[in-house]
Amino acid sequence: VQLQASGGGLVQAGGSLRLSCAASGRTLSSYVMGWFRQAPGKERAFVARISWSGSTTYYADSVKGRFTISRDNAKNTVYLQMNSLKPEDTAVYYCAAGSLWTMQPSRYDHWGQGTLVTVSS
Repeated sequence: VQLQASGGGLVQAGGSLRLSCAASGRTLSSYVMGWFRQAPGKERAFVARISWSGSTTYYADSVKGRFTISRDNAKNTVYLQMNSLKPEDTAVYYCAAGSLWTMQPSRYDHWGQGTLVTVSS
C-alpha cells in the first residue's frame, strides 16, 4: 500500500489543522493506522493509532484531548484533527500502516512521506 500524507502547514498557537493520509494499492481496512511525528533532532514519536474498523483509538499523553484520529475506509483515508496546537507540536507528521496494535514505529510496515506542521507562538 502507498500512503500520501497532506494537510500540514503553518498555524499559530491555539489553532487547528487536519491532516489526511490517502492510501492506494490496497484497502486501508486491512491495517491498523498510526500517526507519528518527528521534531528536529528528535526520534520519531507515536501520536495516535486507530483500529481496523475505527472503533478503537489510542493517543500519546501529550496530545490526548487535543487530537482526534479517524478513518473513512470507504475513502481509503485516515485523518488527524489537531486542535489547540502548541509550538511543541511542531514536527514532520507521518502516517503509517501496520498489522499489529502497537505504538512502536518499527512494527509499522508502510509509511507516508510526511507533512510538516509548524506552530508559531
